Amino acid sequence: MQFKIRDLQRCNYLDSLTIQETLRKNVADGISEPTLIFVEHNSVYTLGKNASELNILKKSCPIIQTNRGGDVTYHGPGQIVVYPIVNLKELKIGVKSYVKNIEQVIVKALDHYKIDSDILMEETGVWTQGKKIASIGINVSKGITMHGLSINVNTDLSFFKDIISCGIPNVKMTSIEKELGKKIPMNDIKMLLINNFKHIFSK
Repeated sequence: MQFKIRDLQRCNYLDSLTIQETLRKNVADGISEPTLIFVEHNSVYTLGKNASELNILKKSCPIIQTNRGGDVTYHGPGQIVVYPIVNLKELKIGVKSYVKNIEQVIVKALDHYKIDSDILMEETGVWTQGKKIASIGINVSKGITMHGLSINVNTDLSFFKDIISCGIPNVKMTSIEKELGKKIPMNDIKMLLINNFKHIFSK
């Protein structure tokens, strides 16, 4: 599958949400191509539709309620977020297969940096040595997706200390920078992810 790429660079969360909603309507109406939105957000905690505010221990940054799956997470500079806006009916896959494909997009990117990763049956996202490095939270309406995935690249992990991330007690978060001991250019991982999406979603 070919994706249109839209790179928002740094964008606040609510603005990106409006862009997603507009694109989802256009994809549903057949006037927009499948699109990958890339963005780094200003620091924000977002709550999934079934999340508990009790999982926010300290309000270190703004809090926004969303309609994605999952619990509470942090988005901020140095974290790459990808919002695929696609029609699952056109892809001829269900929601579970879609999520598995996203997991493989992330795993393949981490493989490039020689970071061993795991997918846990009982939890979403991608893990390395018991620490969570990437999160997935989506919403599907009438077969059209929005929200998506986030990977901690050069993220300030201290913000995760003020929440029970993903609603998992004692979860440890990590980043590519922390695992490798060096910063990674954001454009490098963007290109990796674009190629991985094209490859995995063309199978």
